[in-house]
Amino acid sequence: MDWSKLAFGYIKTNKIICSWYKDGEWSPLSAESDDNIKISALSGALHYGIEAFEGLKAFRGADGNVRLFRPDENAKRLGRSADFLGIASPSVEMFVEACKRAVIENIDFLPPYESRASMYLRPFLIGVEPQIDLVSPKEVLFAVAAIPVGAFSGKNLTPARMLLARDHDRAAPMGTGSYKIGGNYAASMLAGTKAKKEGFASILYLDSAERKYIDEFSSSNFFGIKGNSYVTPDSASVLPSITNKSLMQLAEDFCMMVEKRKVPVEELSDFDEVGACGTAVVITPVWEIVDKALGISYKTGDREKSGPVSERLYRRLTGIQYGEESDDHNWCMKL
Repeated sequence: MDWSKLAFGYIKTNKIICSWYKDGEWSPLSAESDDNIKISALSGALHYGIEAFEGLKAFRGADGNVRLFRPDENAKRLGRSADFLGIASPSVEMFVEACKRAVIENIDFLPPYESRASMYLRPFLIGVEPQIDLVSPKEVLFAVAAIPVGAFSGKNLTPARMLLARDHDRAAPMGTGSYKIGGNYAASMLAGTKAKKEGFASILYLDSAERKYIDEFSSSNFFGIKGNSYVTPDSASVLPSITNKSLMQLAEDFCMMVEKRKVPVEELSDFDEVGACGTAVVITPVWEIVDKALGISYKTGDREKSGPVSERLYRRLTGIQYGEESDDHNWCMKL
């Protein structure tokens, strides 16, 4: 396989790890070669969007070891999403074991260290019980798929241009925005597609209640650098990003102030750097955010290169993931 040509897309791998929840208990984990799942045409996942998922990565390290990055945090977040939907979820131990097995069963698809690529794991829960009534299903499928994905940034972080949304909401106040469920992403699909056709990498959403404060990007958390402060929104409708949580800790390690608070949209003018952060890309520096409705353009960074703080945070986090730097917080699990 030509690892240099990997993108972020579906590739058929060897096995998918599955377990079925029925009659109050989970079946033993099994490795299935067919990733086509047979479920009822009337399943809750298909009709009512009863589905939650996660995303995490496995890495080949500089020392030859294979590492999973913070799988316990993903397990807890999946459990939180499942609780919101009223469905069963695997224990942290079962979740981690399924992720480890997914990597082992598909080890030939784990890119080499030199490629700076990785293996993306997609754990998910879907309601499979046939139903027409509006209740949480008692039968659930838990599965973990593994797919090799490319190095988005390569050797250098690539700054992006974003669109500020004023005519579209991603999540309602006190709604589902802080849970990683499929409906949240469906709600932002059309707006995101339109933005990309206009040359924007993604959309920055405001709070749906007042549209005064920054929430998050389409599929990534927002952070801004102001002097020696790392600033990120405090909002009930924002997904708690594990990448952002890690970056906040690293910022503290660098003796920076971490401010998790409401961020007025006008404050975009005051940041030295702005970034989008998440599992897929770790950090995407943002050089411009365009508010078409008000005819305003916020220049939030250099068009050609990332800011120094974003660069330092990115190198530190990926250095931990690839075993190049000390894992002081014990975030990585070696297989």
